[in-house]
Amino acid sequence: MTSPLRVGLIGAGGNTRARHITGLRAVPDVELVAVCNRRPESTAAVAQEFGIPRRTQRWQDIVADPEIDAVVIGTWPYLHCPITLAALEAGKHVLTEARMAMNAAEAHRMLAASRRHPKLVTQIVPSPFGLKGDAVMKELLADGFLGELREAHLFSLNAALADPAAPLSWRQDATLSGFNMLALGILHETLLRWLPPPLRVMAQAQAHIATRIDPASGVRRPVGTPDSVQVLTNLESGACGVYHLSGATPFGQAMGIHLYGSEGVLHYDLAEDRIRGASRRRGAQPGPAAGLDDIPIPDDKVRAWRVEADFVDAICEGRPVELTAFATGVQYMEFTEAVARSAQRGEVVELPLEAYIGEESGGD
Repeated sequence: MTSPLRVGLIGAGGNTRARHITGLRAVPDVELVAVCNRRPESTAAVAQEFGIPRRTQRWQDIVADPEIDAVVIGTWPYLHCPITLAALEAGKHVLTEARMAMNAAEAHRMLAASRRHPKLVTQIVPSPFGLKGDAVMKELLADGFLGELREAHLFSLNAALADPAAPLSWRQDATLSGFNMLALGILHETLLRWLPPPLRVMAQAQAHIATRIDPASGVRRPVGTPDSVQVLTNLESGACGVYHLSGATPFGQAMGIHLYGSEGVLHYDLAEDRIRGASRRRGAQPGPAAGLDDIPIPDDKVRAWRVEADFVDAICEGRPVELTAFATGVQYMEFTEAVARSAQRGEVVELPLEAYIGEESGGD
């Protein structure tokens, strides 16, 4: 690799500015050399704010630049696949924002391209939820805290879409965001760190506020994604899962994952990074009065955000990508699409999706 590592930014929204630019600038021997945002004025503003020397009006110019070693894709999902494919063909490492792509087909194309270029690093920005207590959760599960897993409950209830007067968001435009259902994909990614993927799903979805004003045109348009989703899943072990997500709940908001087993229970509060649980294997006695104990997350086991440093380490030192590899992205993209198909058709959808059965699986 050249030194310093030269990085180009394609898309510089809030998360890129808050996390990726800051994170990359904190890594030694990394230079941010070029940026391309949606509009020339926003590109210029980002370049000036962060001292990025070159600015372009076309993302293709960054991909084609022979002096750039890696790209960070911070665009909306509709561009993730074409930019990734072009960047890999141009010999550049890729860190792309989640969600991975518009749909499972694009995700599979991205995974296949990454395998054609095994010397290039491909990474998806991971779900931040549950990172802090990830090591503790994995230890508890490996030690048999739950016994035999029986049920997994995942929920996210908030008011992000509760105001009917709020304008249409790009996240609610299927032409920009694809199979986007609230935080379904990003929270499913968290659950995949602890449990095996589901074998089938049955879902329903609803847009309680069916139309909104498009701020670009001032015209009221149908909303392209739901604001309430419920999913039932089955795992290979025989355990079952229940997902409940809503962006239209002004009260009673919460976000978490509850795991129930033959010997114990674990509650992870994703909003507060708090773990509570009880297990017969640790002396707890079941019953209507039984409470849950706080399970500490020791400082030496806290998993901090270091996505940008991990990306650089994978490039410069050859470390494997864990959070998040393209293969994991394919899993949550297939799950999200299966949920959408099930809700549309009113039927059970098997996983992996039939169109991709037989394709090679595994990591990047």
